[in-house]
Amino acid sequence: MAGERTIVVTGCSSGIGAHCARALKADGWRVFATVRKTQDLADLEADGIEAFLMDYARTETISALVGTVLDRSGGHIDALFNNGAYGQPGAVEDLSTAALRAQFEANFFGWHELTRQVIPSMRKHGHGRIVQCSSILGLVPYRYRGAYTASKFALEGLSVTLRMELHGSGIHVSLIEPGPIATRFTANALAKIKENIDLENSPHAADYVRQLARLEGLGPVNRHRLGPDAVYSVLKHALNSKRPRPHYPVTTPAKQGMLLKRLLPADLFYNLMRWTD
Repeated sequence: MAGERTIVVTGCSSGIGAHCARALKADGWRVFATVRKTQDLADLEADGIEAFLMDYARTETISALVGTVLDRSGGHIDALFNNGAYGQPGAVEDLSTAALRAQFEANFFGWHELTRQVIPSMRKHGHGRIVQCSSILGLVPYRYRGAYTASKFALEGLSVTLRMELHGSGIHVSLIEPGPIATRFTANALAKIKENIDLENSPHAADYVRQLARLEGLGPVNRHRLGPDAVYSVLKHALNSKRPRPHYPVTTPAKQGMLLKRLLPADLFYNLMRWTD
């Protein structure tokens, strides 16, 4: 359809990606959505969304996706919403380098590769939007989330640098930094901590009992948790505004964390965060 804008959205099997893909479709975008598992394609396709398999940890799937989207769209990719990620919980001293590397492959290096591959089309047409679904943990540290925090800190640094380098090209880069959002994220994190962390023999074993309870949904419910629609509300601004912001914090805890980090002395702030649970 003439004038229809195209967007690639990753991580669309559930949660933020699934909600945003459908909302974008309803708002008139042509959505190319990605998932990692074949069984997740059908639900998206049933809603008229063009869905594809892509794994950030496999470069060949990224290249195949970009080639297919460019063929189907006549060479136009107007926007990219990098979203697919997972969290690897565990104390830093308990993380193997292999587990940390896997976290970066999925949360950072794959995002960089996909972003690099869509920029040439955007440059050719003189416009584009790149929106990274980061996290408040890309700005504020949190105990037992060192791998995820490190990957998001890296994403923040790379993305704001890219934003500066693309100034004047017509391509805008924004970061969304959600706090607690109701998704399957914690369920996936629970599987990863059990897979890669020696929970019983760690010096942090007592703390892991509490961490596991939270991941299993047995702890108190975060009263500030919002639905994926809260992310979509700022995604729309990042995609449509003439002057999209570099940062979009989402949820009260995310906004509070950014403010406290800016206002408090570093030692006081990190001590405060040490007792945040």
